[in-house]
Amino acid sequence: MRRGGWGGSGAHRVYSVVVFVLLASLDNVAIGLVPPLYGSISDEFDVPQRLLGLVTAVSFLVSAVAAVGWAYVGDRGNRKPLLVVGTLLWAAGTGGSAAAVGYATFLTAQLVAAVGLGAVGSVGYSVVTDLISPRRRGLVMSFWGLSQGVGTLAGTLVGGLLGAVDWRRPFLVLTLVGLAATAAYLFTYDIRRGQSEPEIADALAAGAEYDYRISRADLPRILNRRTNRWLILQGLTAQAAFGSLVWLPVLFAERAEAQGYAPATAIVVGTVFATLFQLGGVLSIVGGLVGDALQRRTPRGRALVAAVGILAAVPFYLVLFFVPMRIDVPDGGGTGAVVRAVLASVVTEPTVGLSLLTALLALALTSANSPNWFALIADVNPPEHRGTVYSLGNLVNGVGRAAGNGLVGAAFHGLRAAFPPPLNYAVGLAAFQLFFVPTGVMYWLASRTSPGDIAAVDDLLHTRAERL
Repeated sequence: MRRGGWGGSGAHRVYSVVVFVLLASLDNVAIGLVPPLYGSISDEFDVPQRLLGLVTAVSFLVSAVAAVGWAYVGDRGNRKPLLVVGTLLWAAGTGGSAAAVGYATFLTAQLVAAVGLGAVGSVGYSVVTDLISPRRRGLVMSFWGLSQGVGTLAGTLVGGLLGAVDWRRPFLVLTLVGLAATAAYLFTYDIRRGQSEPEIADALAAGAEYDYRISRADLPRILNRRTNRWLILQGLTAQAAFGSLVWLPVLFAERAEAQGYAPATAIVVGTVFATLFQLGGVLSIVGGLVGDALQRRTPRGRALVAAVGILAAVPFYLVLFFVPMRIDVPDGGGTGAVVRAVLASVVTEPTVGLSLLTALLALALTSANSPNWFALIADVNPPEHRGTVYSLGNLVNGVGRAAGNGLVGAAFHGLRAAFPPPLNYAVGLAAFQLFFVPTGVMYWLASRTSPGDIAAVDDLLHTRAERL
């Protein structure tokens, strides 16, 4: 087995896994950083907030398109240099965002960061799947997905708290962290392609090399795999709903302003509430465990868990956006005082407690989607296809998320005539959660096709093991 600078020891492997998880988290910190700062940035650049929403939407799309190219190159060769370059790119774009002097330069810097983010997600996924045995894919991928969710939450929190007074500060901090993460990644070891597959484990242990690589001739075969089609297409509707949720800090900030709080205080309130309400994503671990357990009983298991979770979450989202909340924090107080008041309101104010419980249930149910989607892509594709399939799914995800993020901003503006703020935000967000319904249907369809596709990959790997 090839070994890295520490000889591929157990400690070296643990270090490598930790660095990969941190990288997956940090790229989502960059994604979540901007939405809490829409108001401050739009004021400084003298542009409407919806144009800042457009920056986020276009960044999602550019990142997804770039990921296809990164992933294809990664599936053909050495993946480590690509991750280093990708991380440096998003760090440079984040630093450029802090130095922007106008809307155009801010947009350009965000797009540079988006190109780098495409590598971190798609190539990183390919590497991580080579560390995971099929029996534990749901659990381990729940940590991979959770790290991304935590990163988004951290971005929301860092953006709102560090940027409440100076919006440039969080971008500078994240740039420094990104550079440190790049340095740490240089010391990880190179993971062998296909090393987690039980069908070829003996051949690899005997010194064989899994030298199969993707080619352009494989692309039609990838798209002809029926489960791939459903896993890719579901992102169009799922991410339209998820993309709209980046406006949660704005909804709660508008609620605070409607109750008479100053804009700076409202930003902190909105950020903390949005962060609290997304903690249900931690329960993706449960979704991954349930997916693993059911998958061992039936090859339809993972897709069925995702379908049920997505569909069951819709009513809870609709309740969340319309439950009235009474906000009681010290207006004009320091950030720490406002945060403490918001946290205390969870137990002292029944409407806040009810909202939090509803949000936790909604996020817990939808979080079953993430680990089982990651695991299913690995289950129904050979190792040399996984990064590319992930990136194709991520491309459709990016289109859906860009549409959700961009169109919901326009919807808020259009609804303002009939529903005064913050009600226009609640109505718009509720409408976009209905996109989860076709998502659940597509997962159910994937549950019907996945058994045959999984069996085909098992047969292929057994045949290749004999050749190796």
